[in-house]
Amino acid sequence: MARQSTDFLDTAPCNDQVFRYGNIMTKIIPWEGDPFMEVGESYFSSSYIHAGLSGTEEVFKGPDAEKLMSDCSINNVYKWKVGKCKHLVALTPDGLVANHALFFKDADDAFRTTAGCSVPYIQAMQSGNYDCEYKIRQCFIFQMSGPLSLTILEKVTQTSLRDVKFLDFKPITIPGIDAELEICRIGMSGTLAYEVHGAAEDGPAVYDKIAEVGLPMGLKRMGWKDYTVNHTFAGYAQMTVNFESSLYQYPDFCASAPFTLDCRGSVDPEDKRARFRTAVECDWGWMARFDHEFTGREALEKELADPKRKLVTLEFNADDIADVYRSQFTDDPYKYIDLPCADPQPAGGHQDYVTDKNGNKIGISADPTFSSHFHTMVSHAIIDVDQAVEGTEVLVQWGDYGKKIKNLRATIAKFPYIHGVADNKDYDLTTVPSGLE
Repeated sequence: MARQSTDFLDTAPCNDQVFRYGNIMTKIIPWEGDPFMEVGESYFSSSYIHAGLSGTEEVFKGPDAEKLMSDCSINNVYKWKVGKCKHLVALTPDGLVANHALFFKDADDAFRTTAGCSVPYIQAMQSGNYDCEYKIRQCFIFQMSGPLSLTILEKVTQTSLRDVKFLDFKPITIPGIDAELEICRIGMSGTLAYEVHGAAEDGPAVYDKIAEVGLPMGLKRMGWKDYTVNHTFAGYAQMTVNFESSLYQYPDFCASAPFTLDCRGSVDPEDKRARFRTAVECDWGWMARFDHEFTGREALEKELADPKRKLVTLEFNADDIADVYRSQFTDDPYKYIDLPCADPQPAGGHQDYVTDKNGNKIGISADPTFSSHFHTMVSHAIIDVDQAVEGTEVLVQWGDYGKKIKNLRATIAKFPYIHGVADNKDYDLTTVPSGLE
């Protein structure tokens, strides 16, 4: 199946059928796995597997761990049940999103997280005001999503997993692999989805086993280049995809960050604020609970009382996209639109001006993304609330600041855009074939 090479990849095998790898966030992972056209369809017909979020698992444990989570998050963490995960959002004092990530509650005094930017929690803990310790380990995270994701995992584990409810996590075993593993029912595709977690050194064997079972059933290997598609179409705003962490406004963070704040698109590169988002601009205001003090609370309360912009989906006009491609065969082309992500990932710093038909700026559009299932290109955009009306046609200024610009027609569409599939939390598992038959 694959060459085991922990020097090359520490969480997934180096596979001969994956023809392109990339150095992403200081680790080598598949840049393009299976063809993106096939991966984009797998959400609806089978499943994909994605290894790109593998990396550092961070554990916060101690008598004040729960208070630390509370003081740094807009969420209420005190009604959170052990064995459940929760999407926590941390703000800077000015109300901009510093971090958002999935956190796991292992005990009343123990929380862990992966694939985020835990700087707000670490800095608070280092103040000396919390009796809490911080530990890390390297782990693998394999995301799977689609109608056969559960079937494949049941066949791999030889265990019924029907009892794993949305946001639940629990230990699992895989016959023939001696490792402590975990399954979590979560995903960013807007439909049935799971993650498998474990120690980094066990990742290649687990990945190979899932691939061995899943590939004959239509499983596709998602690369980092494809990662933007599920988030954008399913309506999950995401750092590095649709915006960047507001911690980039602080020089000390920029010096140690795995990415620089790469300001691309038609928005002025000097406008750093355009690359950041508030919780309201990510459609996360509903998560906030004002029954506790947290960093950025005052700014968030003020914005919720009088919101200025709203998160919407923009669906681009296909003829205008075709004009951009047509121009590549001239001496004066427009900026190229890559597929499936128009400006390759990491793309959070890419932002384009949105105007009305008269040229008045009414918002900002994140990087456009293409779906081979819907045959459309869409983006997340924050639009002035009085202009954010579904069906309204707007213009997106495609190109880089100071260079040639193409006004792409786009329509404010359904948010989230994905349709024709059931949401993960409501998915009818009786429609899913058993992996044990």
